[in-house]
Amino acid sequence: MTKETTYTEDNIRSLDWKEHIRLRPGMYIGKLGDGSSPDDGIYILIKEVVDNAIDEYVMGAGKTIELSIKDKTVTVRDYGRGIPLGKVVDVVSKMNTGGKYDSRAFKKSVGLNGVGTKAVNALSSHFRVQSIREEQTKIAEFHKGALVLDEKITKSSLRKGTKVTFVPDESIFQNFKFRNEYVIKMIKNYVYLNPGLTIVYNGEKYYSENGLKDLLEENINSEDRLYPIIHLKDDDIEIALTHSKTQYSEEFHSFVNGQHTTQGGTHQNAFREAIVKTVREFFGKNYDASDIRKSVVSAISIKVMEPVFESQTKTKLGSTEMGGDLPTVRTFINDFIKTSLDNYLHKNPETAEQLHRKILQAERERKDLSGIRKLARERAKKANLHNKKLRDCRVHLGDMKKDNRLDSTLFITEGDSASGSITKSRDVNTQAVFSLRGKPLNSFGMSKKIVYENEEFNLLQAALNIEDGIENLRYNNIVIATDADVDGMHIRLLLITFFLQFFPELIKEGHLYILDTPLFRVRDKNVTHYCYSESEKEAAIKSLRGKAEITRFKGLGEISPDEFSHFIGDNIRLDPIMLDKEMSIEQLLSFYMGKNTPDRQKFIINNLKIEHDLIVEEQVQV
Repeated sequence: MTKETTYTEDNIRSLDWKEHIRLRPGMYIGKLGDGSSPDDGIYILIKEVVDNAIDEYVMGAGKTIELSIKDKTVTVRDYGRGIPLGKVVDVVSKMNTGGKYDSRAFKKSVGLNGVGTKAVNALSSHFRVQSIREEQTKIAEFHKGALVLDEKITKSSLRKGTKVTFVPDESIFQNFKFRNEYVIKMIKNYVYLNPGLTIVYNGEKYYSENGLKDLLEENINSEDRLYPIIHLKDDDIEIALTHSKTQYSEEFHSFVNGQHTTQGGTHQNAFREAIVKTVREFFGKNYDASDIRKSVVSAISIKVMEPVFESQTKTKLGSTEMGGDLPTVRTFINDFIKTSLDNYLHKNPETAEQLHRKILQAERERKDLSGIRKLARERAKKANLHNKKLRDCRVHLGDMKKDNRLDSTLFITEGDSASGSITKSRDVNTQAVFSLRGKPLNSFGMSKKIVYENEEFNLLQAALNIEDGIENLRYNNIVIATDADVDGMHIRLLLITFFLQFFPELIKEGHLYILDTPLFRVRDKNVTHYCYSESEKEAAIKSLRGKAEITRFKGLGEISPDEFSHFIGDNIRLDPIMLDKEMSIEQLLSFYMGKNTPDRQKFIINNLKIEHDLIVEEQVQV
């Protein structure tokens, strides 16, 4: 007989603000992570503090923001109005407290719910805030949200503003590391959206004069632009637009009140619709929407009164209204695009002609592919029903009610043994496995037709749901999990080539990773160390005083499912794939995957020499 569970007053627990944030951090900052992904929690903490400094700039107070990251300590200094000194402690430690509830003080702010800095405070092992205004200053310090120092207000000769210093709590953000590339990308977005603002990061200045035009220049190489970037702006809206000569899919960057809405929302949908409607009316033909938007690279920024986002991390806009006396978001954007873009195309007939030729080319390619696409979809549907190529996760099987795409991961593995180990040890709620059969095709220089004709590529595209772009991408993290040998490296390279050739925005938006797995297991009867390098192995042997059993993992299939759970769970190590801004995708693919060239031959010889020297040096040391 089952024992009855009691439910009394003793079961009711009331949490204070910091306890609730620390118990349920995902409600406030999304996923935790270790810093390998741009939407990991440690970057959200930075963003929450910088957002407050940006809001000061937007309100006309302070043109410079200083950000520094040294080891794991973050410091943000603005020269805005400063927090009212009598409310410094309350603003960073009392929920539903802040100036943004008063629309007279903050008209079009990023954060409106008074949670941001409280979350940073609660999730930091050390948090210090200093406000300077009216030649006075106030300092308060906290430990995991608990007040440990509350200094009295004193006189100060410092410039007015606010300075926040914090260290993310390592008991929550385990093994975390700030990646410079992600921080710089965040900073660049801030200055693109706020022309005239200077952000100094670790001594280096970032500044933009041309707003979203600069953003597009950063994201698409000049040689790849079909026509000069169209840059249009007015009160509360700014857009930039061009088409790529080589890219297949759409690329949209959208922002609301300075917040990068990576998951889009009502404004991005309206923007996509407005481009199609305006272009159709300009040319007087009902072109297919996909033909108009194919290869588009664009950005939109709007300002909304009291925006409604679909999560605390503000990655998707839910608002349908602009606020005040303005029309709906959809009508506002459509009216602006209809007038401004139409005028631009009339005044720039050469650009209009280049766009027209691009649409006609896309139309021809789509019609040529229509039959193949239909057969490919049917083949993918049949394959998913009858084979075990994709072991999906519950997020996408309908077993979980809420959309956890931000937490979902697809591991792309080679062979049955590796996919079997990962499948048995994964988190079935959020982690899926796609098993490759042999080495993929080298897709460099091939047309999109190959994606539908090649079974592996077709099924992978279907699993990711990216045939029409990444807006409906099913997994936030795509992880290539191959052996750390020559064949495994080759498979990685072929997969990266596939994504670069046909879906580069997956890499640009930070969705593609390499799984870092241990090379060695070093253990005695009591302790086991998993080592990812020779140096880690030597340190482990030394810690066990030489009495150790050493195992060299030659492939993923040699790691048991029980052990694998350590490497794809909370302790997962991911190396993000990032693009070199100095080289275009075409140049990158041509160098590494094209026909053998003297440049690549020289590169290989030089790197083989370095590898040889390292091996000789190790042998001498031994």
